[in-house]
Amino acid sequence: MTHTRAPGDWTSHPSPGAFCVLLASASPRRRELMARLGRPYRVEAADVDETPAPGEAAGAVALRLAGAKALAVSAGRPGALVVAADTVVSFGPTLFGKPTDPADARRMLGALVGRAHRVTTGVAVAFGGRLWSAALASRVWLRGWDAAEIALYVASGDPLDKAGAYAIQNERFRPVARLVGCRCNVVGFPIGLVAGLLERAGHPAPVAAAEACPYRRYAPARCLPAAWRS
Repeated sequence: MTHTRAPGDWTSHPSPGAFCVLLASASPRRRELMARLGRPYRVEAADVDETPAPGEAAGAVALRLAGAKALAVSAGRPGALVVAADTVVSFGPTLFGKPTDPADARRMLGALVGRAHRVTTGVAVAFGGRLWSAALASRVWLRGWDAAEIALYVASGDPLDKAGAYAIQNERFRPVARLVGCRCNVVGFPIGLVAGLLERAGHPAPVAAAEACPYRRYAPARCLPAAWRS
């Protein structure tokens, strides 16, 4: 496993002694949401094999890959605070990662259009030789697209780096008709879960999740795992 650094990718100039997060993702959406939590960070994207094991469930895949990314970046950095995430789209037992090419994106969207499916994001925080991780799932329904609309969306290039081949935040195509759960989770970075794991690792975010959520929809009932709310 390897990792790469995006040079100069800081969200701010931290004051002396400020603890900088290493974000194990080059995703622009994750960078934007990480920045909203108010902690300085830089990107060191992890390169891990994202192939699911035979029969592996979506939640297990998301947790395993998030943990693998966090550990890949933290290796050799015992003092680093690393945040990683992985998102998996599933319909029944079928898992949808990132499409391999435009044809694969069209296939994924054709399979998901008009059907309820799950979007699961695993988040992992590594610090001091320990790993904290959890996953969150949301239910999503795509609107009823025809083949021409799907082809136009795929031609835009937007689906090609997204799990399930769509982005809920795309304002031009607006692919999602209905969502039950955390919107940030579907974007790929559940702010409440990230904030909670940072706190458990002893490095709470300066900005509370309710304030950091750009959609102003944060609520523990939909933005935290059920086990955390008991």
